[in-house]
Amino acid sequence: MSESADRTAAGAAHSGIAGRKALVTGAASGLGRAIASALAGAGARVTVADIDEQAAREAAEAVGGEAWVVDFSQTEELDGIELDVDILVNNAGIQRIHAIEEFPLAEWQLIQRLMLEAPFLLTKAALPTMYERGWGRIINMSSVHGVRASPYKSAYVAAKHGLMGLTKTTALEGGRHGVTCNAINPGYVMTPLIEKQIADQASTRGISEDEVMDEVFLAHSAVPRLATPEEVAELALFLASDAASVITGADHLVDGGWSAG
Repeated sequence: MSESADRTAAGAAHSGIAGRKALVTGAASGLGRAIASALAGAGARVTVADIDEQAAREAAEAVGGEAWVVDFSQTEELDGIELDVDILVNNAGIQRIHAIEEFPLAEWQLIQRLMLEAPFLLTKAALPTMYERGWGRIINMSSVHGVRASPYKSAYVAAKHGLMGLTKTTALEGGRHGVTCNAINPGYVMTPLIEKQIADQASTRGISEDEVMDEVFLAHSAVPRLATPEEVAELALFLASDAASVITGADHLVDGGWSAG
């Protein structure tokens, strides 16, 4: 059974989403796909944006939406575009792990373009139509690393901290126009990105993958498991609904208590 056929009455409870146009970046797999599926289940018309053409088309078909095959790291191609969307979810991201003194400049710049410049340019492209309609939802998928830091992740941490600044500024500018902007800050979520990090961290730290899970991914969590993509998608669904119309400029931590310590 396709995801589009597996809709529940719960999705309809999120008022204000049905019939809206949504764009989710990095939506061909993992957390982005879960959010795209949740929005489609609530009645949104979803565009699945991803660099992986086959996966993007498969995900779009599954949620009854459209695919946009795009490399968001090529930010010069995004400058000046116009987006006719009501809901924008900036989710696309990657990870590179190096000590600062060994961090290749090209990899640092890639992360900044993909995870900070691209969300800025997509926000810039979406706001005019949102302002005209007097309604808009921008959800930036940040991270607990938007409020905390970890060794070997300087580029990722810097990009996520920058994304938090963009979130708050967008909220201040958009509020009078009916546009909210919030960040979701997950801890580690069991997605393909995290699965790859387990192997990378094991190599960098010289420990086993089991030790990485216990000593790195769950070391700061009061809850002894990782969140699922579907749990995070439920929060995105709420933030996109009319029920969240006065919630803006906030970071919503889904980190198992990591940031409470």
